[in-house]
Amino acid sequence: MSAPTAQTLRESLRPLTDDPDGAAIFCDIDGTLAPIVARPEQAHVREEISLLLGRLGRRYRCVACVSGRPVSEARRLVGVGSIAYAGAHGAELLRAGEKRPTLAPAFASWEVRVRRFVGAREHLRELKLLRLRIEDKGPIKAFHWRDVPDEAAAESWLSNVAAEAEAEGFATHWGRKVLEIRPPVPISKGQAVRTLVEESGVRAALFGGDDVTDLDAFDALDELCAAGALAAAIRVGVASEEGPAAIVDRADVVVGGVQGMVDVLAALAES
Repeated sequence: MSAPTAQTLRESLRPLTDDPDGAAIFCDIDGTLAPIVARPEQAHVREEISLLLGRLGRRYRCVACVSGRPVSEARRLVGVGSIAYAGAHGAELLRAGEKRPTLAPAFASWEVRVRRFVGAREHLRELKLLRLRIEDKGPIKAFHWRDVPDEAAAESWLSNVAAEAEAEGFATHWGRKVLEIRPPVPISKGQAVRTLVEESGVRAALFGGDDVTDLDAFDALDELCAAGALAAAIRVGVASEEGPAAIVDRADVVVGGVQGMVDVLAALAES
C-alpha cells in the first residue's frame, strides 16, 4: 500500500480545511493515534500527536477522540483537555469544556451484572493457564489474548465464554485479539459521532479508525450525508495486518499505521 502524496492528501481534506469552523474531526485511539500493544495500559500517544490535536481543537468546530476505552482513560491517554471524548464505544460522552461525562443510564445499570459474570471466570484454571488478561472498562469487560503462549487455544476457550455470555443475555464483541462482554444495550461509535455532529451543526466531518467498531462511525457518516445533515464526509482507514479489510475498502483515504494518521492530522493543521 502506497501512502497518499502530500498534494493528494491536501486535496482530499479540502471539505474540512476550506471551512474549519464548519467541520469536525473524529479519531479512534488504539491503533489510530497509539500503536497496538500487548497490554492496554502500555499504550502511549506521542506528545506530537497531543499537540496536533490541541491545535486542531482551536481551529475546527468540533474535535473528538472516540474510543472503546472509558472516557477517563481516553482523556488520560490523549492528554488534551480542550477537545471532546466518547468512551465505551459511544456509551460515555465528555463534551469539550465539561468535567463529567454523560453515561447512557440503561448501559450503566448493567455494570454489576457484567462484573459478576466476568468475575466468576477471572480465577478459572483455564484463564490462568492461557495467561489471558482482563481489562476493566466500567460496564464493559474485555478479555485480551494478544501475545499469550497459545493464541489459538485462548480464542477457542473464549468462544465458549462468549456463548455463555450471550446465553445469559449479555452482548459480545470481537476485536483485534480481544473479546468484550457488554451490556445488551445498543451502543456504537457511530452514535457518538452522530450526536456530536448534530450538536455542533458542522457540515463536513472526518473519522479515522482501524478496527471493526470504527466501521460504525463510517456508517454514521454515510447516513448523515444521505439525510442531508452533512454535505461532505471523509473516512480515513488506518491499514494494518490485523485490521478488517472493510476499513480499507470503505475508506476515502487509506494510510499506513499511526504515522499515516499523524500525516492526516498535520495536513489538517497546516492547510
